[in-house]
Amino acid sequence: MADMFGFRIITQYERGIVFRWGRALPGVREAGLTWINPFSERLRKVNMQIIVAGVPAQEAITRDNVTLKVDAVVYYRVVDPVKAIINVQDYAYAVSQVAQTSLRSVIGQSDMDQLLSERDKVNAHLKDVIDAPTEEPWGVRVERVEVKDVSLPESMKRSMSRQAEAERERRARIISADGEYQASKKLAQAAAVMSADPAALQLRLLQTVVEVAAEKNSTLVMPVPVELLRFFDRMAPTVEHTRPAADAVEDDGARPAVPAVPSPEIPAFAAPASLAAGGTRNAPLNGLPETVNDEPEVAVTA
Repeated sequence: MADMFGFRIITQYERGIVFRWGRALPGVREAGLTWINPFSERLRKVNMQIIVAGVPAQEAITRDNVTLKVDAVVYYRVVDPVKAIINVQDYAYAVSQVAQTSLRSVIGQSDMDQLLSERDKVNAHLKDVIDAPTEEPWGVRVERVEVKDVSLPESMKRSMSRQAEAERERRARIISADGEYQASKKLAQAAAVMSADPAALQLRLLQTVVEVAAEKNSTLVMPVPVELLRFFDRMAPTVEHTRPAADAVEDDGARPAVPAVPSPEIPAFAAPASLAAGGTRNAPLNGLPETVNDEPEVAVTA
């Protein structure tokens, strides 16, 4: 019945625009009860709350040629209801499309490291890019833009993990080397103190034995004093000078006589009588005939 008589209720978070015969009347109807002519006027309500719109994931190439997928969230609200209704057909859809294209543009202008580590700067730049075409002509103000997620390729994730591992290993080696350097300085100072009093070294030796024995094992380590090794080192030249003279004779470079080797004897063999009776047919190569005898066998010896 109230609508039939032209009464309308506008809630607190809304504003009303009245169209009379298709033309917008000046001014905006505030929240509360209002009356319009049911025959010639129409009321259009506009939500003035902050609207949260999710931007779908956009795949783009960064400035350093890395393919990423980035999605974001846009927070905006209407500041001028007349412009939001008259200048644009559907301001919510328009803001969504502007946010998607602006997100691709910002990704192309940024590096991968900047998208991962400098989110605040990227969000501020993205807000300025989206808010430029929406606030003045459409009456929509972008309050905040947040990059929600950055999806990296699997190959890039493996490369980043190897880089982080190498960086951690470098830091560990530097810290270990620094600790060894500081420990060497302290050990040098301790050695200087112990060298002033020999009893300190003996006490340190006994303390080491007690620490090893406290482990409840069957192995006992007894360190050898360095002075004992130095004593043997000083005694080594004396032992070299007292070697026997016979060793010097053997080392003069003379070689011992080589024993004579007896020559082998060639055994005698007997030639058949038929070969011996051949006469000059079996003459040697020099052409001189051999004397033929009547003996049945000829013994040839070397």
